[in-house]
Amino acid sequence: MKKLFRGLTFDTLLLTFASFFSDVSTEMLYPVLPVFLTDVLKAPASVIGIIEGLSQGIQYVIQGFSGFLADKFEKRKPIALFGYALTALSKPLMGTASAWPRVLTGRFGDRLGAGIRSAPRDALIAGSAEANSRGKAFGLEGIGDNLGAFVGPLIAILLLFYLKVNIRSIFFLAFIPGSLAFLLVLFVKERKVQQEKKKLVFNFSLFPKSYWKYIFVSAVFGLGNSSNAFLILRAKSIGIPLITTIVIYAFFNLIAALSSFPAGSLSDTLGRKNILGLSFLIFALCYLGFATGTNKGELGFLFILYGVYSGIFRAVGKSFASDFVTGELRATALGIYSTIIGVTTLIASIVAGQLWTNVSQSAAFLYGTFFAIAGTLLLFVMIPNRQKISV
Repeated sequence: MKKLFRGLTFDTLLLTFASFFSDVSTEMLYPVLPVFLTDVLKAPASVIGIIEGLSQGIQYVIQGFSGFLADKFEKRKPIALFGYALTALSKPLMGTASAWPRVLTGRFGDRLGAGIRSAPRDALIAGSAEANSRGKAFGLEGIGDNLGAFVGPLIAILLLFYLKVNIRSIFFLAFIPGSLAFLLVLFVKERKVQQEKKKLVFNFSLFPKSYWKYIFVSAVFGLGNSSNAFLILRAKSIGIPLITTIVIYAFFNLIAALSSFPAGSLSDTLGRKNILGLSFLIFALCYLGFATGTNKGELGFLFILYGVYSGIFRAVGKSFASDFVTGELRATALGIYSTIIGVTTLIASIVAGQLWTNVSQSAAFLYGTFFAIAGTLLLFVMIPNRQKISV
């Protein structure tokens, strides 16, 4: 057991549990928010798109900027803490809403906080482990994140359908795990990175060409990586009930959690590119299956397989991005990576939505399959077989 966790620190564990509680807080609201908007506040369905579009957009854009500031001022932990606090406080704000604009304010603050904390937290994770154990560190944090995404919806189902808790109360209860995440990060010890003082400027030349090649490959893959909401819609379209779909979604996150640490650990020994390439191929296979499959059992298996992809991609994709740069640029590098993944996912979701509506459901998934295959080919052509790991 000691050998399994060799190279990790207590800070890695603290950040793992912080991710767990933060995701429990967020995913508790997953089945609640659309119902709250349409049934309680009587908002039109189009409002959901406005709220999610603006909120996700700010999360994606802010990640690179917050990473840059964290590196510049060497203050990763305080910036991460501010992000955790903002996400926790935004949850009860939504619960007090009497009209949808306040929900927009709360959701915007929630995703803004998530964007602010993302890159500094990832840099803390990378710094919490030895260089040759970085994959394990991100894998362990991925367990916490995905396990929280598994537990959160189940808690919401328990509160709403079995304990008959008022829907507004869910927003206030979500503050509890969110605040626990904040408290855990308080105890993390930030390790100082030796660096020269720099002017507050961003310079592309600070990053090696291999890093930008990796960003390009990630962007190509990301252009087909649309929202998981389309998987859920596909399940509903073949007759799977909503509550069953939510449970399936929760178990998808459980599989992602179970896959994350082994994937990260294997990438430390077998190479990031090989394991990440495997995740790209699994994604392509899943999307091809969702495009052609109509059997409930088949789609259930594909959700499990997609969970394996998700666990690998989260752990190995981030650890790979951190390998290309030295410590003083790590938060910026991870922030740019997360921004690219987020923006391309947003583009992919818009395109997939248009294909779903105007062509067919299958077309949306075949579109994703094409870019997954293209990303896989570019990964093996453009990225070296053995990327030197930066300390």
